[in-house]
Amino acid sequence: MKRIKLVVAYDGTSYCGWQVQPEEVTVEGVLNQALSTLLNEEIVVIGASRTDSGVHALGNVAVFDTNTMIPAEKISYAVNQHLPWDIRVQSSVEVSKDFHPRRVNSKKTYEYNILNRSISLPTKRLYSNFVYYDLDVNAMDEAAGLLIGEHDFKSFCSVKTQVSDTVRRIYDLRVEKDQDMIKVRVVGNGFLYNMVRIIAGTLIEVGRGAKSLKEVEKMLNGLDRSLAGPTAPAHGLTLVKIEYDNE
Repeated sequence: MKRIKLVVAYDGTSYCGWQVQPEEVTVEGVLNQALSTLLNEEIVVIGASRTDSGVHALGNVAVFDTNTMIPAEKISYAVNQHLPWDIRVQSSVEVSKDFHPRRVNSKKTYEYNILNRSISLPTKRLYSNFVYYDLDVNAMDEAAGLLIGEHDFKSFCSVKTQVSDTVRRIYDLRVEKDQDMIKVRVVGNGFLYNMVRIIAGTLIEVGRGAKSLKEVEKMLNGLDRSLAGPTAPAHGLTLVKIEYDNE
C-alpha cells in the first residue's frame, strides 16, 4: 500500500464544491470515480481544501492510498483520460504514508478576481465578479494591509463556521489592478468558511467608499459577522496553490 499525492486543477462552475455530497456532482466525487475505474479498486481521496460550489482551483491537493503497480508519476496522465475536461490532475507523486494534506503546516494562496468596467465581458463571467461602479484600488490595498498578521477573523467567516478557533494568520494580502481586472491575492496558513470571499466583499465596499479604514479595524476587533461586508460571489475565487513546509 502506498500513498499518492495529487495536485488538482478544476473549473468549479458545474460542481457543487469539492466535498462529496449525496445526489450532487462534486469534484471529489468525480475524482474518486475516475481513480477507482483506473486502478480497479475503491479509491477515496482526502482533499486539502474543501472549496465551495462554483469556486475554481489551479492547485488543490489530495491524497489517496492504493495497491497499484502504476508508477506514481504516471497516474496523473492516466487518470486524466477518465476525467471530464474541467478537471485535470497536474501532478502525482508518492508521499509518506502518514502525510495528511490538512494536518501539515502549509501556506494557501487564493486569488479573487473583480472585473471593474462599465459593461461586462461574457468571456470573463465565469471567473470574475463583475462590478460596474468605480473602485478605489489604493484604498482597497490599504484596507487589505490591516488584515495582514495573526488575528481573530470571526467577523470574516460565515456564521455556519463549525470551528471553535477562529484565529488565523495572513502572510500577505494585496490588491492590484491590471487594466480592468482587479486581483485580490491572499496568502495564509488557513482560512475559515467563506473567509476569503468575505474579505473580498469587504474590500469592494471599501473601494466604493461604503466602508472606511476605521470600520475595517472595528471589524477585526468586533468579532461580529454583521460588521464586515457581504460574501462576494463564488465564481470570482480561485485556489492558486498550497505550499507545504516540508517541501
